[in-house]
Amino acid sequence: MTRLWRSRTVIWMVGLLAFALVAAACGDSEGETTTTADGGGATTTVAPTTQPPATTVPPTTTTASNLKPVGGTVVTSNAQEPPTLNSFVPGGNNFIVAIVGNGYARGVQRVSGFDQTYQPDLVTELPTVANGGVVVNADGTMTVSYTILDEAKWSDGTDLTGDDFLFTYDTIMRDDLPVSKAVYEDIVSTEVGTKTFSYTLTSPTTLFETIFSEIIPKHAVEGSNFLEDWNTTRWPSNGPFVFAEWQPGQFIRLERNPNYFKSDPETGQAYPYLDEVIIQFIPDTEAELNAFRARETDITQPDVDTGLIQELQKLTPDGAVVEVLSGPIWEHLNFQFGPNNRNTDSFNKYLDFRKAIAHAVDKDLIVNEILAGQVEPLTGWVEAYNPLISNSPWTQYNYDPEVAAGYLADACAEAGRDCAANPVKVIFSTTSNNTARARLAELFDSFFQAIGIDYEIDLEDSQLYFGDTLNGGTWDLGEWAWLGSPGLSGVVGILDVWDPEQPCPDNPEGNCYQWGTATSTVIDDNTARFAVIRDEANATVDEATIVALVQEAEQILADQVVIIPLYARLTTAAVWADEVGGFKHHPTSQGYTWNMEDWYRKDL
Repeated sequence: MTRLWRSRTVIWMVGLLAFALVAAACGDSEGETTTTADGGGATTTVAPTTQPPATTVPPTTTTASNLKPVGGTVVTSNAQEPPTLNSFVPGGNNFIVAIVGNGYARGVQRVSGFDQTYQPDLVTELPTVANGGVVVNADGTMTVSYTILDEAKWSDGTDLTGDDFLFTYDTIMRDDLPVSKAVYEDIVSTEVGTKTFSYTLTSPTTLFETIFSEIIPKHAVEGSNFLEDWNTTRWPSNGPFVFAEWQPGQFIRLERNPNYFKSDPETGQAYPYLDEVIIQFIPDTEAELNAFRARETDITQPDVDTGLIQELQKLTPDGAVVEVLSGPIWEHLNFQFGPNNRNTDSFNKYLDFRKAIAHAVDKDLIVNEILAGQVEPLTGWVEAYNPLISNSPWTQYNYDPEVAAGYLADACAEAGRDCAANPVKVIFSTTSNNTARARLAELFDSFFQAIGIDYEIDLEDSQLYFGDTLNGGTWDLGEWAWLGSPGLSGVVGILDVWDPEQPCPDNPEGNCYQWGTATSTVIDDNTARFAVIRDEANATVDEATIVALVQEAEQILADQVVIIPLYARLTTAAVWADEVGGFKHHPTSQGYTWNMEDWYRKDL
């Protein structure tokens, strides 16, 4: 995974899908990557004993209009190459490992690319309190139960059973395996059946929804050297494709899984449609674009750049479809409420001042300048986690310099200050080595000067900003990003960063904004209520209760203007839709290959 963020409570491990939140310490360039593949030249192929030879399903001869062609190859491209194929070992949380792994690695859940909700994968339904799959016990523990699909099997024909779930758990918990054991380490007991598996956790937590997102086949892996044997080859697949070949520096090839057990609900046809998928590695962005232009690749997801997006969009008359979506990384403007503010004249404690800032910021202009108008500004931070439950409470702050000036005058009156003679001062800080944020700093200058605020820019290197500055609470007005994640666990986890009971620097994973903390300039009924909401949200797994609490929390943050959500960073992918059908870009770290079983060749 591109190392762009400072880790918070539980890291989203792309391979394991242990979703959580991370502070986007993006002083680095937005396309930076920190992991590269071994440069060896050998071809790696799957061992012949792990699965029977792949069979080719002949194209259908029926004339039914809804049936899709079967067979053919789709070629995609990526700038990165996997450091390993094993998502449970070091390097396995790299994004490209998940991109490739979507073809053959499956678990309890996956995230829909249509609405970013969790959907059941290897199980009949996702466990909830309502369906009895989640039970909070009288002793305070919580039991989670799965029913595995009867038809679920591995690519070598072996049934997928509860023993595979238990083996996965035992593997993760091995002392010699340097993988995150978060949530798993809180399991106190398990029960195994042929097609069932349940476990009991020490206490209720929404994080149960993120685990067992990849299952390991006991019959194929037990007794192997887990850290070394599965880096350049794969165990049997439980997805639509099987690993076939890795030419380092060139491509990975996946072939149809002849024993895949799922069918297209629309047509009834067996998945997958394609004979194979090839993932090419093209580290140069221009070369990747040129390969797509020349139709040497059918699908591409290049590093995000508005200029590159516009180049791709020029191909739409020729049959390309370019999906530009708001991704999970969301940028926000925020206020420091602690005692160490570098601005000794800060007005952050005044609500009317914060409302003035909210009305002074032209978010449409920001999106047009930084994202070339490709997406809409954010109206709520919950959009980046679960867009279905956000009430968009920041819509109350439209861009209106006249209204902003009025609120600023009210703040000055409350402070007993003649702001015409002695203007309010704002010191804006963010990372210096990020071009988008440097442009933001310039835009804020015009916004604030327009309403009579004395504005100063104080940019810092990302290491300093996301270290001493945030932990020590020494900024005044700041800007950085968070990484949203699907489900309820993400929106519950992010509440920690505004929790008045968990201040920085005592708790670096907590409230560095210092809003409502013991030494805060703002302590009131709203901060007290927010602390209660955070505690209640972490003590329940009832979906309706959590949604209501999250909506209330978001409304408080909006009404009190603790932060101002600005925009979500772009994520884009392009497909030659005149040749390839079934493609749907995915805006989260699930990856654009999330539904490759649906891909088919239109030109067969």
